[in-house]
Amino acid sequence: MQQSHKALWDNCLNLIKQNVSEQTYKTWFEPIVFESYDEKEKMLLVQLPSPYIYEYLEQYYVKLMGWALAQSFKTQVRLSYRLVVDKEHGIKQEIVPERSADIEAPQATTRGNKAPTVLDAALPQDLNPQLDPKKTFDNFIEGDSNKLPRTVGLSIAEHPGKSTFNPFFIFGPSGCGKTHLINAIGVRCKHMYPQRRVLYVSARLFQVQYTAAVRQNTTNDFINFYQTIDVLIVDDIQEWATSPGTLNTFFHIFDHLFRIGKQIILASDRPPVDLDGVKDRLLTRFSCGLIAELEKPNMQLCIDILNSKCRRDGLKIPADVISFIASTANGSVRDLEGVLNSLMAYSIVYNTNIDMRLAERVIKRAVKVDNHPLTIDDILEKVCMHYHVSPQNVYSKSRKRDYVQVRQVSMYLAQKYTKMPASRIGQLIGGRDHSTVLHSCATIEKRLKIDKAFVDELNIIENSFKLKK
Repeated sequence: MQQSHKALWDNCLNLIKQNVSEQTYKTWFEPIVFESYDEKEKMLLVQLPSPYIYEYLEQYYVKLMGWALAQSFKTQVRLSYRLVVDKEHGIKQEIVPERSADIEAPQATTRGNKAPTVLDAALPQDLNPQLDPKKTFDNFIEGDSNKLPRTVGLSIAEHPGKSTFNPFFIFGPSGCGKTHLINAIGVRCKHMYPQRRVLYVSARLFQVQYTAAVRQNTTNDFINFYQTIDVLIVDDIQEWATSPGTLNTFFHIFDHLFRIGKQIILASDRPPVDLDGVKDRLLTRFSCGLIAELEKPNMQLCIDILNSKCRRDGLKIPADVISFIASTANGSVRDLEGVLNSLMAYSIVYNTNIDMRLAERVIKRAVKVDNHPLTIDDILEKVCMHYHVSPQNVYSKSRKRDYVQVRQVSMYLAQKYTKMPASRIGQLIGGRDHSTVLHSCATIEKRLKIDKAFVDELNIIENSFKLKK
């Protein structure tokens, strides 16, 4: 007889499934387990994995469940619940509701930055994506250093979870525009698919939420919430390197979202292989989609960014001042924004034009000019300037002696002053392979041993880097 009652309950679930969204059904009704039916009392006992689910079902779905039970059992059936309140110690609680209350539509709730619970999961319209609406693709200026990540990001925003770029892992130094790009993806995706559950969260906030969930013994609810997200964007994940508990919990969230085809976007200041403390099982998952490096913008891109911001803010800054700011702001978009904001404030307060003198004063106080790390673009720019050759000539396939020399010197200095592998250096200097870089370095080292004039030339170039040998 119990088996037939179980079949009636299954039929009840099918009726409910036809009247709610797939996500709602999976979140609230799939976890319900049939236990028994008391024919005399017309009482159906079901088990729920969490008090939260009981509270929500009683608040919002009693009328629907009562209707489905009546349709299936052909009589009025009362529901009773057995709640799992402590899985670790096997503690359960039985509840028999006194009556079924009239149900009102769910009211919008906001939780700010508090740890989310499974109660949020069934309210997709109420989820705050935590995105910055000012960081969009429209004001994310494209250049050589960000063309690939920007193009891929735009494709993901328009087709989330539908491409091979899942997960999308972006890495690069501070100030290169990672946060802007991942926000832009989220904003575009939310604009195109308003019904999608898009969420941006910093690694630090995620860890705070997880810690709060552990203290409140609601870790499962925390995981359940994040497993309902359609597009999950996590910033600065390198901050989890010393937090094994957070990493382990994120693994379960990641694995679930990945298996059901949800889009995952991660940002870090280093590539996956350099994330110390992260276990291989997570590193392999980080690497199975697309890893894209977002480099610091070169001087031309910095100029384009500055000109764009000037047009947006109605600023009039001479071209020579723009070039000066671009060349001294360390290739950091944040520094560029900080300098422009300071120039605007000085100009308004002191009612003065923005000129080179004012720019020098601001930059001296706002930017550490001499301590920024050297990039391939820095090296190539200085070498080309010394030999009066354009970067386009160096990138070309020409075997002209002057171009070859500049190419070889640039590769030698790049290997000396950056931590990039030979293959990466070759790719950035004309698309050469690692053997070309190794040959160039060997050629330069051999020449330095026999050509004093050439040694002096390289000393002049290196001094222009403002670095000690």
